[in-house]
Formats: sequence, structure tokens, C-alpha cells
Amino acid sequence: MPPLPPQPISPLDGRYRPAVTELGEFLSEAGLNRARVRVEIDWLLFLTEHRMFGSTPLEPQLVTELRAVVDDFGQADIDRIAELEATTRHDVKAVEYFVREKLAALDLNDVAELTHFGCTSEDINNLSYALTIRDAVEGVWLPAFERVIAELRRQAVLYRDEPMLAHTHGQPATPTTMGKELAVTVHRLERVKAQIEDTEFLGKFSGATGTFAADLVADPSADWQRISREFVTSLGLVWNPLTTQIESHDWQAELYNRISHANRILHNLCTDVWTYISIGYFTQIPVAGATGSSTMPHKVNPIRFENAEANLELSSALLDSLAATLVTSRLQRDLTDSTTQRNIGVALGHSLLALDNILGGLGQISLNRDALARDLDENWEVLGEAIQTVVRAEITEGRSQISDPYALLKELTRGRRIGQAELVAFVEGLDIGAEAKARLVALTPAGYTGLASALVDHILDQG
Repeated sequence: MPPLPPQPISPLDGRYRPAVTELGEFLSEAGLNRARVRVEIDWLLFLTEHRMFGSTPLEPQLVTELRAVVDDFGQADIDRIAELEATTRHDVKAVEYFVREKLAALDLNDVAELTHFGCTSEDINNLSYALTIRDAVEGVWLPAFERVIAELRRQAVLYRDEPMLAHTHGQPATPTTMGKELAVTVHRLERVKAQIEDTEFLGKFSGATGTFAADLVADPSADWQRISREFVTSLGLVWNPLTTQIESHDWQAELYNRISHANRILHNLCTDVWTYISIGYFTQIPVAGATGSSTMPHKVNPIRFENAEANLELSSALLDSLAATLVTSRLQRDLTDSTTQRNIGVALGHSLLALDNILGGLGQISLNRDALARDLDENWEVLGEAIQTVVRAEITEGRSQISDPYALLKELTRGRRIGQAELVAFVEGLDIGAEAKARLVALTPAGYTGLASALVDHILDQG
């Protein structure tokens, strides 16, 4: 049997590529190398602009042409860096040589030695990762996350007044509304989103062991901490003054923990919606031409939510591993983070794929109000809570002599179904005031939703 042509191993680069392709702009090897080129060029320009070591600011046209190396970075550049790395066996050194070639092409050999000046590879790498992760999260992942939240908010408002039997421990419980339950998820996701948006993307630029030693020897009179801080912040990052050879990755651990937390809230949403579908609270809107089952033509499977569950689990497993391992580096440096960080795109890719599926799944379900009403009408016993609470209030106010209202309702309702007539008869026989009795007689499971509808207002301020 002849071998297959080269194939992607990861489904993110194969079957699911259309849903995650935007991440490749940042969290691919090419995206990382483009960021490295940017950092190298920006550092060289920073040094010349500050007239370091006798240099002078470059002519505006040369600055434009140098910045175009980053702006126009394409396949030929990707291939050239790969060729250089095949010789250097060092990714950042290959980028340095690539930048030097671009300087030579612009007849800028007089400033070539300022390329990678005073830098260890990690000075370039940590800034490049911070830039690519920031741009991927803020430009790709967060917008997809926000679209899911927006759709959940829309449905929460739409269904805010739709009464629904709650199920605590899988058993019939005090009614709520579908909108309020969706609003709970929106509120949870908004809190985590705010934490993700508050992420500090840190960067270091302080040499081989974080001491500025080579810089200080090259120019003892320069304020290298100020220079480092100005350069890092010029990239839109937060300066980290105290590091080893590497930036300590704590900000990455914080970010990945937060995204993993968001994943788990979304996973909870998926399992709940899946359950609502299974008990008929949501019906699925068939997609024309789609097959639900290879043998059972009647089925419309909730595959969007099942697919999302699996991808959220994979994403969180990777994010948890990244958060746990990146914060540890032996002494002043080891290379475990080099391989680990190359999987950031995979971790976010599975989460992004899940977001795509959740959004699609939410757009393919419809509330089955008949099923909700039927379930409520078959579970009048859930009003037992309301009755015994009113009786307690009546006892406290001196309008009842009942000794143990909870036990009384427990005997009536626990483990058995009762209907409206039986419940009304029970209420009519209670030793309570007339007004309270009238209130309870008028109560129905569908009307026993408390402030559920009003509580949805809390998510309107978040949107």
C-alpha cells in the first residue's frame, strides 16, 4: 500500500481548520517568527532613535522600509527563516540573521551590529510570545467568547418570563424561568471575561540572567533599567524588572487558568443544554440535508454541544498543564518552556472550536413551551415549599396553631405526586388566615417563580 501524501496530525489543522484558522495568524511558528522580527527591528530602531553607541536616527524612508519587513512578512520570509534555521539549529539566531540580511539589502550595514544588541534569545522570545498571545486573545478568542455571551444574553432576556420546573439533584424542585437560568451562566462568564481582559502581558529585556550585565559593560553611563522599561512599554506590554534569563510566565499561568475556568463554565452550559434537549425543554431545529444517525433517521443529535464539551475538556487539559509547568524553570533557565509554549495555539484552538460549536448550537434550538408547561402541571408537589413557608409566617404572626409545618408538608408531598385539587383541598383545611389561604389557593407551579424574571436585569448592565 503506497503511503498517503503528507497529512495534518492535529484535527485543528485538518477537519476543523476553518473554525480556528484566525489563530494561526498569531500562534503559529510563522506568527511567532514575524513577532520576533518585529521585536528585533523595533529594538534596533529604538537604539538608533536614542543615538546609542554613536548611532543616529534613520531616515524616515528607511524606517518605513524596515517596518515594512514586518508588515509585508509572507511566505518567502517564512521559508528563508526556515532555511537559516536549518543551518543555525537555533530559531532566534535564524531570525537575527534574517534581519541582518534585510539591513544589508537596505545598505544599513553600519547599524547591523545593533541587531540583537545585548539580548539573550529570551529577551526576544518573551516579548514575541506576549505580543502574539495578547493579539490572539484580544483579537480572536475574546470576540468569539463575547459572541457566545451575547447570544446567551439575548436568549436569557427572550425567555426571562418562561416558567420552568427546576431540577435539583435531578428531582423536581422550586420552579424558575429558562431566562433566569441562562442569565446565571451569562453572569458567571462576564466575571471571568473581566478577569481575562485585566490580564497584564509582561515582558522582560535584561539580558542573559536578568542583570543587564552586558549592557552595563557596553555603556556604564546609560540607565539600562529605564531603557528596558521604555522599550517594553513601547510595545504595549508591562515591564517586569525582576527575572532570571526568562520572564517568569506568571502572567501566562494567570491567563490560562482564567480561560480554563471560562471553558469549564461553558462545559457546564453544554451539559445543561444537552439535558434540556434530552427532556424536551429545547427542541432542535433540523439542518437541511444533515444526517442525525446513520441508522435512525428520526434523530437530531445535539452534536454541537457534545463536540464543544470534548474540545473544552481538551483545551482545559492543555491550559492547566501550561499554567502548572510554565511557572517552574530550573535555576536561571531551562528549555522546558520552549516546547510547552508552542502548544498555546493548540490549547486556545480547541477552546475557539468549542465556542464556534456552542454559538452554532444555540442558534439551532428552540424553547418547547408545551413541554415546560406540561412538566410544571405534573408536579404540584413543588408548592410544598411555598405552603410550609407561609404557614411558618402565619404561626409567627399568631394566626396559626400548627406545630410542625415542615413535617406536615413532608407527609403530604415527599416521594409522591399530588394534583391541584388535592393541594387546594389540603390548603383549605389548614389553620391559617384567610388572606394567606387565598394566596396559596391561587398559586400554581408556573406562577411560583419568585423574582426569576427580575433577576435577569442584572445581566443587562453587563452587556
